[in-house]
Amino acid sequence: MRTLLIAAFAILAACTGKPSFEDNTLSKQKLNLEEFFDGDFVAYGQFQDILGTVRRSFVVDLKGEWDGERLRLVEDFVYEDGATEQRIWTLRKTGPDSWEGTAPGVIGVATGEEQDNRFNWRYEIDLPVPAADGTNETVRVTFDDWMWLLSEDRLLNRAYVKRYGVDIGDVIISFEKLR
Repeated sequence: MRTLLIAAFAILAACTGKPSFEDNTLSKQKLNLEEFFDGDFVAYGQFQDILGTVRRSFVVDLKGEWDGERLRLVEDFVYEDGATEQRIWTLRKTGPDSWEGTAPGVIGVATGEEQDNRFNWRYEIDLPVPAADGTNETVRVTFDDWMWLLSEDRLLNRAYVKRYGVDIGDVIISFEKLR
């Protein structure tokens, strides 16, 4: 019975709507990734599973540097349990509104596209997660990140997370540029 319930939830989750560039733009703002992420930020986020249970929360200190060709993002995560993690992204603009990037743990190259006030970023990553015995294990997941510029110093990010092609949850992060 439990297996049947899990399968039903997985099918239902796969049918839920997700953002698309076909959706109407609700803002007149224009997101320029290299301008927005050039500087220091604090971000607050959480991961919740497909049933809506919050499984992990975190704070991120982020420093971005645009050198005219590459955008380097250094993300320092602190989780609610005290665990820390650092991820360093190197992004390169490949067209007027397209990007690619790499970071340790990312499989291949992440790809992204800007449109109006939003950015879609897709990648596969070996993500460290806490195991039941207190150690970390690595889980391979795919991220379908959607970011929306809310103001000149705020950005909202919702990432849809899949494992083996099945939705397992999402991450919501609010970024605030520090002045």
